[in-house]
Amino acid sequence: MKGAIAAQLLMPMFALLLFVTAIASTVIYLRTDNDIFALLAVGMWFCCLVWGLVIAHWSIHLLALLALLFIGKPIAVATVSSRER
Repeated sequence: MKGAIAAQLLMPMFALLLFVTAIASTVIYLRTDNDIFALLAVGMWFCCLVWGLVIAHWSIHLLALLALLFIGKPIAVATVSSRER
């Protein structure tokens, strides 16, 4: 029983630690010229994105899909139509 409680407490902490590491690596990359921090930042942000998509409720996914389909035109379509005028 204690192991299950510890696992439930550890999972949100791991996500928070991942997010803090992503922010820290981005700040360090912006202050220095080391490319390893850029790679670390991109990798951590990608992990945070995947983690967020995995734990998000299905209604959030539907709202995002509807927003992508109905709210606005893609930038590429807007630039092509503006050049033809």
